[in-house]
Amino acid sequence: MGNKFICMTKKDGRENGSKSKRVGRSQRKMLDEEEFLHRQALSMAIQQHQLSQRFDGSMSRRIGSTSSRRHTLSDPFSNGKQGPDILENVKTKKFVLVHGEGFGAWSWYKTIALLEEVGLAPTALDLRGSGIDRTDTNSVTTLADYSKPLTDYLENLPEDEKVILVGHSSGGASVSYALEHFSQKISKAVFLCATMVSDGQRPFDVFAEELGSSELFLKESEFLIYGNGKDEPPTAFMFGNLQLKGLYFNQTPTKDVALATVSMRPIPLGPIMEKLSLSPENYGKGRRFFIQTLDDRALSPDVQEKLVRENPPEGVFKIKGSDHCPFFSKPQSLHKILLEIAQIP
Repeated sequence: MGNKFICMTKKDGRENGSKSKRVGRSQRKMLDEEEFLHRQALSMAIQQHQLSQRFDGSMSRRIGSTSSRRHTLSDPFSNGKQGPDILENVKTKKFVLVHGEGFGAWSWYKTIALLEEVGLAPTALDLRGSGIDRTDTNSVTTLADYSKPLTDYLENLPEDEKVILVGHSSGGASVSYALEHFSQKISKAVFLCATMVSDGQRPFDVFAEELGSSELFLKESEFLIYGNGKDEPPTAFMFGNLQLKGLYFNQTPTKDVALATVSMRPIPLGPIMEKLSLSPENYGKGRRFFIQTLDDRALSPDVQEKLVRENPPEGVFKIKGSDHCPFFSKPQSLHKILLEIAQIP
């Protein structure tokens, strides 16, 4: 007992120093790879942003390959690689990643890379009027229309195939909609700090703590867009960069904030103001999991806890130190949780 002193021989010191150098080289290599990946993503996002200025036609881009458990993770530095036997316990290898309001498939670039590294098959979709889908955001008025790229994807899946759906933020409404209409195609549904609403609720109501009531927001918000003219009801909204940084990116690296500010698009109002119709026989039978983000200013931990309490999922996971965008701020922790969910029998 008491203090312990360890003596090192010169050989031990040399071996330890050599090991330290190897670790240093390894970390530098990983940082260089991450920097290269980010430059590629930023370049692609700028090109997508330029393309998205032309709203003629409709195109959806897929990026990537064609009870309650509670866990809390921080984001220790690691290379994200798992053991070679990871896939032995994974029955469903296809992930479909659904972005949140204003985002696009581009936002999942880190998650896609990490999932592909372990042999899984992620696909990220642009919902209607998002990312580089050329639909005019102001013309997207229903959740069904907004979610059509997702429902088309599920409809075209072979009968014997299922996917793990992951929905971020208001993308949770599209995941819920898919569970209601294509439950047989969905192995598990993961709500990432998302609008996991109950039957009869609107996605917007989840954000009332930050944005106020829908009635007040529609009357007074400075972020509203009137696509059909000032005399008609608003059709979309978009936060300014200052609001985005405060609400969404309080823990996100500066480079990813830059990526987002050149890539985000207006958010159609119709889909998030629509009440969802969810039935016990379809939505109710789905296997749902919720990932809470504990430094979230857009959807506070208290609000996320309320969602879980009122509409209990099969499993709950928590990420320490994550803002509203863990795919940027805590990608390793998010990756580990997704792998854990995929391995649940």
